[in-house]
Amino acid sequence: MPHTASRYVAEGPRVGLRHFSHADGAEFTARARESKDLHHPWLFPPDSASAYAAYAGRLIEDPTKAGFLVCEKEADGALAGFININNIVEGGFQCGALGYGAFAHAAGRGLMREALRLVVRHAFGPMRLHRLEINVQPGNAASIALARACGFRLEGFSPKMLFIDGAWRDHERWAITREMAVG
Repeated sequence: MPHTASRYVAEGPRVGLRHFSHADGAEFTARARESKDLHHPWLFPPDSASAYAAYAGRLIEDPTKAGFLVCEKEADGALAGFININNIVEGGFQCGALGYGAFAHAAGRGLMREALRLVVRHAFGPMRLHRLEINVQPGNAASIALARACGFRLEGFSPKMLFIDGAWRDHERWAITREMAVG
């Protein structure tokens, strides 16, 4: 389904970001199924209609989450990936935790780098956040390279932080603040 630029929350030369909708289920789940080998063992995006409906519903309805679909502009807005800001805390913290994934056909083409920079700008602009964190498994070289390329700095190590694929997994904590992004 082609997506018009007017639906984009933020836009770069090659990608546009827009919010999740229930109507994206078929395309999202097809891309997730095509990308299983790329994503394993790091993440497991929904690959069925019911799983997508629950996932998108949380991103749409929960004020502590903001989900963005990465749309490739030259491909009529086809989905290239997704970036979510989770665990958004306002008040004195003004922070969120990022999760993201490229779809296989778009991996390695710089689209996610452009999209993550747009999300950072949007988070520190209209969303008025001050800090974003990315927790990455140490073996996920592509995700670490993306965090580094977008200005995130390594802040620490969290042993057995998240239960993923049947086991508690260690994670590196990467972060960026508004000051780091502007300066």
